[in-house]
Amino acid sequence: MPDVWATFTELDTAMQERLAGVLETRGANTRQQEMRRAFLADILFPADARVLEVGCGTGVLTRALARGSNVRAVVGVDVAPSLLGKARELAAALTNVTFREADARRLPFEDETFDVAVFGSTLIHVPGPERALTVAFRVLRPLGSLAAFDGDYATTTVALGDHDPLQACADAMMANSVHDRWLGRRLPALVRGGGFDIELFRSQRFVETTEAEYMLTIIERGADILRGSGHIGDEAAGALRAEAHRRVDVGAFFGHIAYGSLIARKPS
Repeated sequence: MPDVWATFTELDTAMQERLAGVLETRGANTRQQEMRRAFLADILFPADARVLEVGCGTGVLTRALARGSNVRAVVGVDVAPSLLGKARELAAALTNVTFREADARRLPFEDETFDVAVFGSTLIHVPGPERALTVAFRVLRPLGSLAAFDGDYATTTVALGDHDPLQACADAMMANSVHDRWLGRRLPALVRGGGFDIELFRSQRFVETTEAEYMLTIIERGADILRGSGHIGDEAAGALRAEAHRRVDVGAFFGHIAYGSLIARKPS
């Protein structure tokens, strides 16, 4: 199944709005916020930094970047006009933020324009991430920083044991939602191949066992995908969603995804 984010502009309006909501739900999650703060804390922003965020979506990370003490300006780019519209709306009060429609592999900026280039949950969705890294290298100034944060989505699990039916939902969602779920493990090699010097590579864990707001969206979307592909019917899809919510209600839910963050520098 194709990555829904790589074909986002081909989706109907209702689905685009639903997925935009998923981005904001994930962005508001407490643990996701903690991981985002840790990621941003590892980036060395020079004074009056000009920052590029590639694949900004609804601007969750863009807004956080714009509030940084050393950041003069942030440019967020995305291929989806509807996401950019939402991003502009949510960042309206931030005077140092602009948004442009652009593909990560064909950025419309001059060479050596930015001090920092950020890919937050983006490269996993880009067919040909090597090209995106090459373009990022071009638009960064000498000694500019590359910062990438992405899921190691091969680790995604909601299973409580062997043959757990909810795992089928998680697997279907990952197959439909990322271009290469193994990319996080290849990222250091890809970045080095793009000419960067890696300064830091660390992992974090996202785990939900109580409210499970974000992981429930993964199961529910996975159930919808299985139903839409004809693998299960309406009754089975409803039962899977109900089981996920039951586990949350009785305190038996478990959901996990590993994430990785990388900081690299363009040589002088």
